[in-house]
Amino acid sequence: MTTDDVIAATRQYLLPTYRRAPVAFSHGQGVWLYDLEGRRYLDFIGGIAVSALGHAHPALVAAIQTQAAKMLHVSNLFHIAEQAELGQWLVDHSAFDRVFFCNSGAEANEAAIKLARKWGRRDGRDRFEIIVADHSFHGRTMGTLAATMQPKYQQPFVPLTPGFVSVPFNDLDAIPAATTDRTVAVMLEPIQGESGIRPAHPEYLKSVREWCDARDLLLIVDEVQTGMGRTGTLFAYEQYGVTPDVMTLAKGLGGGVPIGALLVTERAAALGAGDHGSTFGGNPLACAAALAVARTIVQERLPEHAAAMGAHLAAGLQALVDRGLAKEVRGRGLLLALELHGEAAPVIDACRQEGLLVNAVQPNALRFAPPLIVQPAEIEQALAILGRVLAAAASKPAVGGAVPAR
Repeated sequence: MTTDDVIAATRQYLLPTYRRAPVAFSHGQGVWLYDLEGRRYLDFIGGIAVSALGHAHPALVAAIQTQAAKMLHVSNLFHIAEQAELGQWLVDHSAFDRVFFCNSGAEANEAAIKLARKWGRRDGRDRFEIIVADHSFHGRTMGTLAATMQPKYQQPFVPLTPGFVSVPFNDLDAIPAATTDRTVAVMLEPIQGESGIRPAHPEYLKSVREWCDARDLLLIVDEVQTGMGRTGTLFAYEQYGVTPDVMTLAKGLGGGVPIGALLVTERAAALGAGDHGSTFGGNPLACAAALAVARTIVQERLPEHAAAMGAHLAAGLQALVDRGLAKEVRGRGLLLALELHGEAAPVIDACRQEGLLVNAVQPNALRFAPPLIVQPAEIEQALAILGRVLAAAASKPAVGGAVPAR
């Protein structure tokens, strides 16, 4: 099929739930993607912070091939060796004690919400409300949508699931003011992704942890986008000096194979037999893939590499700001945003035409989430393309619009 054939078939047969760029890929290698006509692109989207090891990494390819030849799926009616091994790895490399596996970030956050509600009803109490932050993004299922405090995602689907209270992000006084006898947990992203890559202030998460301890609340961190080395440490919470009670993972955990995870401390481990489940969650293929990704991330010291490459990329983006071509750089490690003076859509299109893939998290902000294996020369190539595009755009009136995607 040609790209035009794929586009025509997509329009005819698929629900139009995505605004897709007019390109279709045949394969990838490292940080590069190749379209059906043979053109290549620097992938600075990384499957939206998913492709931690890039494309066709030999360790991940070998793990998938080996497991596919053995067994894909058996269901959670039985013990699964690959699942137990991945669970042990995650516990050994984090502050948590137990793991539940699912298929996506939204499912991991759904599990966290269910866990918090059951935990809040222990000892005869009836606490169920979860405090979340304005402009948060926790998923698109009906439960997580209610926790996603962005009206553009919520409005078509009201009424929403009750039990969520929204407060301003990074406001030290807002969470205590919103806490009532019904409050059971606080759920936050260490870096708000879909609102424009906005990190929590260093003192903010510490203050929230102290408040949760004082009021016997759970602290839930959504690390779907920030986990697995992307921000410069294996998990972003490590940079804040706090230990959450609950953490959710997905995206980079499987390197492209769908998997999500809920991690909890013993204190928060409220779910028991029959409380939650997943047909596909933690199947042998997904867990073998995730274990290969996790081991490679640690063995190749990719969190440290992401910190160094992120600093290099951020410095280059800041140079564009200093030239007056953009407004602000935000983020940590290899999860960065560049806020523009105008609309992001024409910049994204122009970058793609020159061989660089980026996307928008807000109508005027670009997101950069390249594979963790990206090298300085590739960053320089990306910055050169972006610089040319922004310089050209600066002489033209802004047109078009951008639609954030996740």
